[in-house]
Amino acid sequence: MDAGLLLQYVVIALAVLFSAWVVVKKQFPGTTWRLRGTLALWLLKPERAHWIQAWGRRIAPPASGAGSACGGCDGCGPSGPKAD
Repeated sequence: MDAGLLLQYVVIALAVLFSAWVVVKKQFPGTTWRLRGTLALWLLKPERAHWIQAWGRRIAPPASGAGSACGGCDGCGPSGPKAD
């Protein structure tokens, strides 16, 4: 296999993976959040190397604040009164 052709296949594979990640992230945000949390917990085990633990802290989903009940988009709270 030619080196140029191999490089082309690698670039296309990376583009497809990135595209699939964006679609999954937009269509299934809860699943993505849980997957990141599960992976981060697995990487943060004490017996892992420090650089692996640092990677786990980096990919961990952000902690949910006290601003909303579910920690999601903050768009499901009560709305103002409706105008007639």
